[in-house]
Amino acid sequence: MGGIVGNRAIESAAIQWIIKLEGAAGRAALDTRGGGGVADITSPPRTIEVKAFGGVARGQDLWLETTQVNAALADTDFWVYVVENIAQGDPAEFRLAMIGGQRLAALLRRRRERHYFEVPWPVADYDSDPPRAMNP
Repeated sequence: MGGIVGNRAIESAAIQWIIKLEGAAGRAALDTRGGGGVADITSPPRTIEVKAFGGVARGQDLWLETTQVNAALADTDFWVYVVENIAQGDPAEFRLAMIGGQRLAALLRRRRERHYFEVPWPVADYDSDPPRAMNP
């Protein structure tokens, strides 16, 4: 099986895999990205935010939006699913950590609030002046 390249492709592979796992667990999961939902998947009674990693997530922070933190604090059925090892391409080799309940509550007590701006960098702009190798 070929590898998966690019952030969007890695995220989509993780979400489709989780939807299948949720279905196997008897829950009717739906991809809610782009639909105004608070997280990536609704799988009643769960609300699931998926964090997708091409490689290993060990030592990484989990970035949650303010609305997601608020939802997690208010809803005991809010979950964060961390899917790792996606870039290699074989779903049989994906790894999953499911964080919810008291474990998620304990992690949220250690949260740090950050504010930043996302500045779009369209491919047309990138392509108009491609990065150059720098000689030391």
